[in-house]
Amino acid sequence: MTSDDPVKTLKSFIAEDPDSRYIFDGQRNEPQTEICREGKKLSRKCIQLHMFSTQMFQTMQDQGFFCALPMDPARTHMECFRIPK
Repeated sequence: MTSDDPVKTLKSFIAEDPDSRYIFDGQRNEPQTEICREGKKLSRKCIQLHMFSTQMFQTMQDQGFFCALPMDPARTHMECFRIPK
């Protein structure tokens, strides 16, 4: 999945299976973030986007997701779940 616009690519990726759980992780101050879908309809799939993790967090919230750190304090990725309407 390639696009000049990482936000557009992310929205397209989410649209494939919007009710799944999404997990993203990126290094601090690095413009590269990986997001993975733990599929409900589709199997696990990951993509790399040229996007800071803070921008990924904001974009996921804008798409109706609640994102938080996992319960395990040793883990640093963000887990995102769609907020029911």
